[in-house]
Amino acid sequence: VHHFCLLLGFGVNAINPYVVYEALGDMIAENMLPDIGLDTAIENYNKAVLKGVVKVMSKMGISTFKSYRGAQIFEAVGIKKSVIDEFFTWTDSRVEGIGLDIIAEEARRRHVAAFPRFGSSGAALNTGGEYQWRRNGEYHLFNPRTVHVLQKAARTNDFETYEQYAELINDQTESDRMATLRGLLEFVDPEDGGVPIEEVESVETITSRFKSGAMSYGSISKEAHEALAIAMNRIGGRSNTGEGGEDPARYMLEANGDSKNSAIKQVASGRFGVTSNYLVNARELQIKMAQGAKPGEGGELPGGKVYPWIAKVRQSTPGVGLISPPPHHDIYSIEDLAELVHDLKNSNKDARVNVKL
Repeated sequence: VHHFCLLLGFGVNAINPYVVYEALGDMIAENMLPDIGLDTAIENYNKAVLKGVVKVMSKMGISTFKSYRGAQIFEAVGIKKSVIDEFFTWTDSRVEGIGLDIIAEEARRRHVAAFPRFGSSGAALNTGGEYQWRRNGEYHLFNPRTVHVLQKAARTNDFETYEQYAELINDQTESDRMATLRGLLEFVDPEDGGVPIEEVESVETITSRFKSGAMSYGSISKEAHEALAIAMNRIGGRSNTGEGGEDPARYMLEANGDSKNSAIKQVASGRFGVTSNYLVNARELQIKMAQGAKPGEGGELPGGKVYPWIAKVRQSTPGVGLISPPPHHDIYSIEDLAELVHDLKNSNKDARVNVKL
């Protein structure tokens, strides 16, 4: 799907994945796809690719192929500017990297691995571990060691163990441990030209802009949902309720001064848990028009997860599945959206109102 999206985004009119079709024919001949004909296999493949491309388009708010084709709504990471200018003209590339020499060498090595000089031993090709951790594959930040140390720190509540985990994640100075763009960066000492600490924003100012992701009560547990709210309130940030409402009991301060009240409260297509009490206890109201993980698809909380306490908060019936429609059925124009913004401002004049697209 990634290759299809890139080719279409760079302007091709059509794609003929003939090697895939030949591979499907071989798989059927080898009985790797039993009880299915070649025509059906090709149809299934085309359908899956189309669905993937349409999903990528929807994430960018594009609804027609004419608008997507040639739009180049992506940027390159790790490719030299000279290569970008010659072969991917007008594509953004903020972080340069490899050139044609390395690209050619990597292609040669893959070819040698697939077609060895003295014939194949029949062994499967090495997966390389690009997407999933493999013992002798690409380095991943989340590997068995880091996961083990993190779990140990959480279970024992030991800060020293957590510091070991943090070092494993943050220290990417060794070339064989680089896994992120920030691994290429290092702090510059003020004496060597860095920004004086007096000119840097305070910790409190920085953390006041921290926001946690919108995850609904019901999709995650009560403990996790409340822990996020407490943590963000402690550092002066803002947690987000998601679209599942919030227990009114959380609007009261805890005995130790902690607050479980999420600063950002969502108003989504299902309007689950949206009451006047819910709205007036927000510092920020968010109209959820789309979901980043699956835009254009809406959402569903299966009936098996709608426990009595979940149903009470969502103003619904226990055991009955709850569907969030893809669109808001009262918003079909800019004017409709403006009306909802107006209503929310009247419900809580002190809260900021934003729209999640």
